Amino acid sequence: MLKKRRFLVLSLVIMVSFSVGFITHVPDNYFEISKNLDIFGKLYREINSLYVDDTDPSELMRTGIDAMLNSLDPYTNYIGEEEIEDFRFMSTGKYGGIGALIGKRKGNIVVLEPYDGYPAQKAGLKAGDQILQIEDTKIGSDKEVSDVRDLLRGEEGTPVKLTIQRLGEEEPMILSLERDQVKVDNVPYSGMVNDHIGYIALTGFTQDAGKEVKKALEKLKKEHSSLSGLILDLRGNPGGRLDEAINVANVFITQKEKIVETRGRQEESRRALYANRPATDDMTPLAVLVNSRSASASEIVAGSIQDLDRGIVVGNRSFGKGLVQNIRPLSYNSQLKVTTAKYYTPSGRCIQAINYADRNEDGSVARIPDSLKNSFTTRNGRTVYDGGGIEPDFDVKKDKLSTIALELNRQGLIFDFATQFVAENKTIASAREFKISDKVYRDFMAYVKKQDFDFETRAEKQLEKLVETVEKESYGEKMKDDLANLESKLESLKDKDMLKHKGEIAELLKDEIVRRYYFKAGAIEASLSGDEDIVKAMEILESQVKYKETLAIK
Repeated sequence: MLKKRRFLVLSLVIMVSFSVGFITHVPDNYFEISKNLDIFGKLYREINSLYVDDTDPSELMRTGIDAMLNSLDPYTNYIGEEEIEDFRFMSTGKYGGIGALIGKRKGNIVVLEPYDGYPAQKAGLKAGDQILQIEDTKIGSDKEVSDVRDLLRGEEGTPVKLTIQRLGEEEPMILSLERDQVKVDNVPYSGMVNDHIGYIALTGFTQDAGKEVKKALEKLKKEHSSLSGLILDLRGNPGGRLDEAINVANVFITQKEKIVETRGRQEESRRALYANRPATDDMTPLAVLVNSRSASASEIVAGSIQDLDRGIVVGNRSFGKGLVQNIRPLSYNSQLKVTTAKYYTPSGRCIQAINYADRNEDGSVARIPDSLKNSFTTRNGRTVYDGGGIEPDFDVKKDKLSTIALELNRQGLIFDFATQFVAENKTIASAREFKISDKVYRDFMAYVKKQDFDFETRAEKQLEKLVETVEKESYGEKMKDDLANLESKLESLKDKDMLKHKGEIAELLKDEIVRRYYFKAGAIEASLSGDEDIVKAMEILESQVKYKETLAIK
């Protein structure tokens, strides 16, 4: 009887396991799983039947699932049926729609950027246009960006009518568009930064990323026989498909070289992945740019190039996301993205941060004590470390944006001024030649002055704390005049911040304005001059001695 009962429990676990799709073998603790599934099922039914207020069974279950997965790592997620389309876009870079990035500005849904060559741009939609209506659906302040995005997406070839309000136009405009398949390029720009150094920007790892990098490199080599160095820009690239990380690395790393190894609990998750074809170019000096937002597949590419001494890495420590996710099908067209292994670079170091929770404000790896790091060696014997992310060969220190620059951007004043600028200027100089003139900057300052713009500096925040402390210590009355004078001086200095930080504010303005005329590719091209990471990469690439010394090439 006991054996029969165990057999029934085991059968139940096997059926449940295969129905949800994330257990592919019978675990040792099958009784605990069976017991807790039974408890959870009964609890779920009792709450839905007896709770004092009405409950939403789907929402209740989603809360339970999310809470359970939140106890694991940040990348194991449940993907509901309604989210499948977004997930498919993340994997392929393709979707059916009008080809425009939208967002919210001052409660209104506006076009942030139409994509070059797609229905939105062809129909004349511009950044800054406010969307008032889609077909018969009015778009008010109650609509979220995700709601409007879903209305704009649809099957390729289907029509959609938009009512928009454009700056400078009294009456709303009606535009009729036909949806198309939109493919967001992994390589939005490639070109030459000078007569000898080529540049490729890689912003994603969706389908065909490797082919796009290969094509860009072949084009540069064909059109520029003087090419003697290459910069691969992975800054801000959040990663994507593992197979495309292999394909991108294989452009520069030759056949049969190990690019990455995955190690997990399951036998099938433990494997080494190699370049499977001859490299497009495994000789031209190479610099890879990374920063704190370069993650996952970006780190695989940067790490393999560094470990195999194929090139140098420049910028700032990468994000530190070295976990492998697999997609498992669940019932009712839902899916589970589950972490099954960790990435290891050719030298054997793990990309994953030591502590999931110990992160900077941007989510990147916080400072790692030397005592927690392990050392590894590259092919040429150079020392590299694990602990989280890829540490560059050349760490380029950068000043943080000033408070006023961040606030001007956050409050949308740079975006809004660019919209006004475009309405008043039909054309501008080329992306590389365009500059923010003194006149344009004065116009911007005058524009800001007319707006309801206010911000709090770090010094003002500290002053607030000082005032609180002084009052608690009963010195408030004695220091009242001194504190008031200090506050007045800070306000006076704040008024001058627009001039003090003109350089960085002008760069933000230039980026936004150039993007309106030359789209994403133009914005990247315009940013090349004066980019600190690129300047450093060029310095090393243009000196064979420095390049070889860095890679310990004899």
